[in-house]
Amino acid sequence: MIDKIIDIEIYGRLYKIRVKGEEDEKTISQVTSFVDQRMHEIAAKSKSTDPLKIAVLAALNIADDFFLTRRKLDQMDDVMGRVETAMDDLEKRLTTDDHASLSIEKAAL
Repeated sequence: MIDKIIDIEIYGRLYKIRVKGEEDEKTISQVTSFVDQRMHEIAAKSKSTDPLKIAVLAALNIADDFFLTRRKLDQMDDVMGRVETAMDDLEKRLTTDDHASLSIEKAAL
């Protein structure tokens, strides 16, 4: 895979970054748009004109979203683990009940 240098623009400033392959370029475009949008939102709310302050506030907001999402995913993993355990237990009980039913049917014959 060949490295490629592309130009991106975030909050009115141009940056050159290195990407690998077409997929990375698509992802970089999405990330760039997201960060640019977040910085503009922060600038409008904070009324600040200092790009560094806006960048730091945007980074903090993005990090907060990341940690919140990670906590939610961890909670979902816990729930999925409990559901899988409950399903396994139910499957074992059904299998045991099926074997018991077959034994009773055979005994009745």
